[in-house]
Amino acid sequence: MDLIQKYNVPGPRYTSYPTVPYWDIETFSVDNWISSFKKSFQESNQQEGISLYIHLPFCESLCTFCGCHKRITKRHEVEEPYVDTLLKEWKLYCDVLGNAPQVKEIHLGGGTPTFFSPENLKKLINGIFKYAVKARHYEFSFEGHPNNTTREHLQTLYDLGFRRVSYGVQDYSLTVQKAINRIQPFENVKRATEEAREIGYTSVSHDLVFGLPFQTLGDVIETINKTIQLMPDRIAFYSYAHVPWMKGNGQRGFSEENLPSGEEKRILYEVGKKLFSELGYVEIGMDHFALKTDSLYKSMENGGLHRNFMGYTASKTQLMIGLGASSISDSWYAFAQNVKGIEEYTHLVNNGILPVYRGHCLNKEDLIIRKHILNLMCRLKTSWKDDKDYFEELPQVLESLEEMKQDGFFIVEDKELKVTDNGRPFIRNICMAFDVLLQRNKPDRELFSMTV
Repeated sequence: MDLIQKYNVPGPRYTSYPTVPYWDIETFSVDNWISSFKKSFQESNQQEGISLYIHLPFCESLCTFCGCHKRITKRHEVEEPYVDTLLKEWKLYCDVLGNAPQVKEIHLGGGTPTFFSPENLKKLINGIFKYAVKARHYEFSFEGHPNNTTREHLQTLYDLGFRRVSYGVQDYSLTVQKAINRIQPFENVKRATEEAREIGYTSVSHDLVFGLPFQTLGDVIETINKTIQLMPDRIAFYSYAHVPWMKGNGQRGFSEENLPSGEEKRILYEVGKKLFSELGYVEIGMDHFALKTDSLYKSMENGGLHRNFMGYTASKTQLMIGLGASSISDSWYAFAQNVKGIEEYTHLVNNGILPVYRGHCLNKEDLIIRKHILNLMCRLKTSWKDDKDYFEELPQVLESLEEMKQDGFFIVEDKELKVTDNGRPFIRNICMAFDVLLQRNKPDRELFSMTV
């Protein structure tokens, strides 16, 4: 049987373990979350600092490939009240933590962070550091829309300490752009990329997506050829995640018949991977490529690569606090997600209440499995040589992986599993075998996008 047909099944992207559908929300409480992040802060703040993910949910138009939580509006008067609420939420956390946090990472995501004016972004970041300090080796990044990221945006954020920007490109085909409602000329991306470099940004990333509606092999090759004219430091080459059943999702502007098949998507990926490799990009974990001069590559080489709700990061922090509507926080011992509605989020924060509505406290087994999945996603190998990394269902996991082993996806030697080059495209499938919660209770409804 063709490997793509065989293994193209719904599966998580493993930005967390347990994955959100398997959180034990019944035993979770905000008090548990507060105890968890206080414990993590006390253990890690001085050694490594903390990370902040700040969700800026507004967009002026709806991109129909997007699965993120967003609010479509052209009313920019929403900016300042939202920034005020973010800073109030941050103050709630700082009041609980007591000591001033050392912030190692900030990532502005969305939505469209550059929907916000440079002045309001400056107000936000300065407000964060009213109660915090920058860690010694900090890394601040933001997601920019090439159509509305101005030189003033770039300069303002650079002056505040930002050195990395990620631009959503997707695809340069006008047919594809019309289908996903994201008209974005190459000239806009070129301008935004060159301005970032002129100002001094040390890492510029382009996000490309394969498997979009009406997308052909020629479209992907043309997009990559244009992308390499600019030689971004990083390239995220994502498989389009078709999840139209998710509430608030805009993925309904086209038919599934307009999407490339699983086999066609795999060809798009393999061709893209080959082109990137020929140009000096190295594959990092899953979906990511970087030049050897970029911190993501260096982190992979020294074993420091990490993965969380922000995706791959060049360093790990034990505590990541998510601010804003729908943001997810991670204390390592627990996850917590904010309410998704902007009005409810604002109401709770203005009343001095952390706007968390669900979460999960990790038990001993969760922590062991999480370590294995992180190892696979970041280092393409995992080990159970140490007794503390063994878990009761490991023999069954290895037995369930036997067919993938026969298909050449990995090798097992001396209590260590190492993923092969042939297995890299199927890393999510390998992780799924370790996901004991998924295996014990396989979903009877659509939860995840396809793995290919």
